[in-house]
Amino acid sequence: MRIDRSSAPRSAWRRYLRIALAAATTQLLVLPAQAGWFQWDMVELPADSGAACGNGSPYRFFVNRTPLSADMVIVFEGGGACWDQRACEGQGRLAAANPNGIPPNYMQTASTAFGLVTPFNARNSPERVRTQSWNMVFLPYCTGDTHTGSRVTVYDDADPAQPRVQYHRGQANIAAAARWLRDTLGAPGQLLLTGYSAGGVGSTANYAVVRDTLEPTGQVSLLADSGPLMPAPRGGTPETYPSLPLHERIREAWGLDGPDGLVTRFGSRLVGFDPDDLGSVNRALALTFPNDGLAYTVFDLDANFSAFSYEKFYDDIAQAPNQVAYRRALFSRWWPDLARWTGELDGLGNAHYYVPYFRNFNDSHCATIIDFSGTGIESAGVPSLASFVDNLLDRGTPVKLVEPDNRDDFTQPLSPFMRLIKLLDRLF
Repeated sequence: MRIDRSSAPRSAWRRYLRIALAAATTQLLVLPAQAGWFQWDMVELPADSGAACGNGSPYRFFVNRTPLSADMVIVFEGGGACWDQRACEGQGRLAAANPNGIPPNYMQTASTAFGLVTPFNARNSPERVRTQSWNMVFLPYCTGDTHTGSRVTVYDDADPAQPRVQYHRGQANIAAAARWLRDTLGAPGQLLLTGYSAGGVGSTANYAVVRDTLEPTGQVSLLADSGPLMPAPRGGTPETYPSLPLHERIREAWGLDGPDGLVTRFGSRLVGFDPDDLGSVNRALALTFPNDGLAYTVFDLDANFSAFSYEKFYDDIAQAPNQVAYRRALFSRWWPDLARWTGELDGLGNAHYYVPYFRNFNDSHCATIIDFSGTGIESAGVPSLASFVDNLLDRGTPVKLVEPDNRDDFTQPLSPFMRLIKLLDRLF
């Protein structure tokens, strides 16, 4: 097999190759280990904490500690969502991830790219990020509710004889994990909450809960990737607020408005939160934590989160006769939603946003997975997301950037490592 090395210096290519080989070796030989430094240790939460995966199995998360820093990064995993039987069972496009729970060796599996799924939680990632020297926490996703649910729901719409009992326990999982971290590791110094896709939603929605529990002594930041909570007030219409049908559906399915639901909790904790508009959480977080840096990123041509938001609610998308009609109907809702979302963030002094046009990977979904190649906004002189991340952690002036239509992104090169991931995805 011949691999094109032309887009990376020889030293960079060798670094990528070493990491890929190390990842493959780790998958072949997973050694048992005691809790210690610089390794992924599994934590299984007890049932009496309320934590559980969607099938009722124990919720497990992973910690990689260092004695050299008190700072902490917490990564919320992404992976679809569900409000019907088949999707909760993991069937179909955009279905819920990990319907059968989280195995103890999860950080050594392909699901997490052998621990390299984001640069934030990989000490040996070729994409250098300062959190690689911090304590790292990886919160897997197995509840189908973007880490936000507070309800056990029975779905029998596909097979009434064998219903799916779905434990939408996302909120309990995050709250219990945060308590364990505070009790076991103590208060962190600096704290970064980040997540991609469903984890982008989860890191935003659980930001106040985790922050309050951990009581960090240093600066606190959010970087939510490709999981925007769009404005969608209940008094509006789907024509004006395309995300409204989705928000109404998940409120019911996931128990968001229940006594222990996140909407109820937000109302008593977040300044200016409107319980009739889930998207108001962005403004409420900025007002509640004015000294924190709150950052968001998503691609203009994200064909994944937009499909999750609209496909099951609009017939002209679900029944589009061809791909051209499908994308036209999809983006006719996505782009107005994006414009309204960034417009609201414009008025917030501690909010950052970064909206590149396109990346030829994962349907332009998620800017922080694997590495930051292909995430530049060239018209603004920004080569990749890396400078946006550094500016957030440095507490620079908030960056608010949207890349205009840039067809050059269609041929923008990806890193050798990302091209390898794409190749393996096609093969397997």
